[in-house]
Amino acid sequence: MSKFLPKTLKNLTVRGRPPDTITRRHLYLAPPFLIGDYEPVAVKAHRSGKLSEKVALARAELENCTACPRNCKVNRLEDKRGACNTGRYAIVSSAFPHFGEESVLQGWNGSGTIFFGMCNLRCVFCQNWDISQKKNGWELKPEEIADLMLKLQNETKCHNINFVTPEHVVPQVIEAIALAVEGGLFLPIVYNTSSYDSMRSLELLDGLVDIYMPDFKFWTEETSAKLCKARDYPIVTKAVITEMHRQVGDLIFDHNGLAKSGLLVRHLAMPGYVTEGKEILSWLHALSSDTYVNIMEQYRPTFKVGVGEQRSRGGFTKYEEIDRPINDSEMDQLTRHAREIGLWRFEEMSLLDKPLTEL
Repeated sequence: MSKFLPKTLKNLTVRGRPPDTITRRHLYLAPPFLIGDYEPVAVKAHRSGKLSEKVALARAELENCTACPRNCKVNRLEDKRGACNTGRYAIVSSAFPHFGEESVLQGWNGSGTIFFGMCNLRCVFCQNWDISQKKNGWELKPEEIADLMLKLQNETKCHNINFVTPEHVVPQVIEAIALAVEGGLFLPIVYNTSSYDSMRSLELLDGLVDIYMPDFKFWTEETSAKLCKARDYPIVTKAVITEMHRQVGDLIFDHNGLAKSGLLVRHLAMPGYVTEGKEILSWLHALSSDTYVNIMEQYRPTFKVGVGEQRSRGGFTKYEEIDRPINDSEMDQLTRHAREIGLWRFEEMSLLDKPLTEL
């Protein structure tokens, strides 16, 4: 056997089913996971006239806001603010071509990320706490967000538009999508979420989002209540991801290996929570054995971890149990479990090559 064969076989499992022999090396980009010419669903919605209807419905939702499971029911059209501390207009913290996303999203030109400020969760370890828990950014009108989207497409040549932490600003996102499509947007829309979304928001997004990218963090209510201040997070997340899969199905790619449509699920591996991680992975396999999964090891102690805070019902805590990075043994246990139960489509951050036609 060639000394290069093991490495080749490993690389072939990144975006598709592992080949039985080397002669099947291209099946990871074969039907049903390969698509030819792809038209984003928002473009189709615009052509059919449904996009304007979505905008009207989304704007009406702001009057009695249930955009996320907090169900604050404040009138955001009057700039009232609930748990997310966001009024009529979304707060944008940054917009740029991102080269730290999944390889199938960032490609060779980057994923066009738009980071929204504030959040409906209160994760004690949030790595972006400076924008999720503080107002660091600009309140932008839908026209301004649409302009950013078109710049990411036309000037920086990103492969997609990637909305990061959009759970609490879904109506504003829909307004911006409509304006951007009217202005010539033709890129897939990525919805990059903590999974703490409302079913009403997903109903509005149906037919507008090409790629859903939820992060399933915790399995138990107790852990969720302690670490993200949302006891119902596991129940909500399971319903949300199930609906996302119903809308877009399993992740599919073009011939260059870029994701175009479907579900990509992240699991942020947490120190000391391997058992919960295994439960999450098993649930994802039950949803679909073809689920594309990214088991992330980027956790690091930050924000309240190690510093501490006064909990309303539990006294003062520094969250010592997660005050360390995840170790190799924990990651090995999670990845081994995923493979043993039958998951096989994993993100391994293997960079995509730029096509010769673009050199």
